[in-house]
Amino acid sequence: MTKRGADLPFALPATTSTARARARRIDDALAKAHPDAHCELQWHEPHQLLFATILSAQCTDVAVNRATTGLFAAFPKVKDYAQASPEAIGEHIKTIGLHRNKAKFLHRAAQLLMQDHQGDVPQELEALVALPGVARKTANVVLGNAFGINVGVVVDTHVSRLSTRFGLTKATTPLGIEKDLMALFPRERWCMLSHRMIFHGRRVCKARHGLCHEDSICRRYCSQAASVE
Repeated sequence: MTKRGADLPFALPATTSTARARARRIDDALAKAHPDAHCELQWHEPHQLLFATILSAQCTDVAVNRATTGLFAAFPKVKDYAQASPEAIGEHIKTIGLHRNKAKFLHRAAQLLMQDHQGDVPQELEALVALPGVARKTANVVLGNAFGINVGVVVDTHVSRLSTRFGLTKATTPLGIEKDLMALFPRERWCMLSHRMIFHGRRVCKARHGLCHEDSICRRYCSQAASVE
C-alpha cells in the first residue's frame, strides 16, 4: 500500500516515479488550460450539493441546475425535505429523468440526516454511502467540494474516458480507474483533478467529434491524437 492510501479501506496499485511524474505533468497542463475548473452543479449549502449530486445521476448538470433553482427555494433546509412528501418534492424535479425515484431518495435521505446527523451532512464516506441514492462517486463529490476532504477521485464518464486515452489506467471499472488515479496523483490534487478532467472532456477531449488533434495537451498525451508521450 502506498502512503497515499494509508488510511483507505483498500490498497492502491504500485506505481513508478516516472509514471507519477508524467501524471503530474498532465495535471499541471490541465490546470493551466482550465484555471476556472470547478464543480458545475450549483449549490450553497452541503445538503444542496448532496441532493444535486443525487439528482445528477444519468442527467446533465445543466438540467439539474435548472430544476434545483426552484427546488432549493421551496425546500431551504434539510428538515423541509424530511417533512414534505416525495410527491411534493417530485413536483419540482419533473424535468429530471427518474424524478419519482429521485424524489424518494431525497425525502428518505433528509429523514436519515435529521434522524442520525441532526440535519447536517456527515463528513465520512461510510455515513454518506449509507444514504439512499448515494454511492462512492457522490460521496467523493460532497466530501471534496463541500468539506475539502480527499478520500478518492470522482470518476464519471469524462474522467473514465480521459484516464484511458491519456494512458493513466487500463482498468475498466470506476473503482479500478479511481484506484489507479489515486496512486498516480498527490492526494491534495484528487478533487481538482476530476474537475479539470471533466472540463477538458466536455470541451476538448469529447467522446465524439473531439478537438484532440487541435489541442496541445491531447496531442502530447491522448491516444486519439497523432503522437503520445
